[in-house]
Amino acid sequence: MADKPKPLLIKRYASRRLYNTETSDYVTLEDISGFIRDGRDVQIVDLKSGDDLTRQYLLQIVAEHESRGENVLPLGVLTDLVRSYTTQAQSVVPQFLTASFEMLREGQNRMLEMSPMAKMPGFEAMKAQQEAFMKAMTGGISPQWSGPDQGEGQSDQKDEEDLDAIKKQLAELQAKLSKMDK
Repeated sequence: MADKPKPLLIKRYASRRLYNTETSDYVTLEDISGFIRDGRDVQIVDLKSGDDLTRQYLLQIVAEHESRGENVLPLGVLTDLVRSYTTQAQSVVPQFLTASFEMLREGQNRMLEMSPMAKMPGFEAMKAQQEAFMKAMTGGISPQWSGPDQGEGQSDQKDEEDLDAIKKQLAELQAKLSKMDK
């Protein structure tokens, strides 16, 4: 298994300007969004304090896209996310979102690999963009179960176990949400 490349390091100066350490130039949020769409992981740190600001900037990128009318997150999902910060659901939401995006990614990967598009030039770049989107949407949270990264030849039994685990997580989440509504 190949080592995962280090994320692109972006330093934030006191002036709030963002500095790309690879190319030694200043970048914008749109540039960072482009890096992520191209499949790069990024890490944004405050130069003075060393604090990791990646999550804050990724959320800002998502907010800017949403405010421009590029609505990916339905209003109900946004409302539920806000509620999850003030309820007991906060502890299960990250796992639920991670499992949901992993299922989506796995399904899309299987569908794309079976389609004639898989032989098209640029397919790998498109797949990398999809993976970067999923990482951005899940905030880099690692899944609690193994997904398609296991490699070729994953058994049907393992797939069924993963599906059962996801169903169980969804049922638990639904039960907790039902209790909160009462």
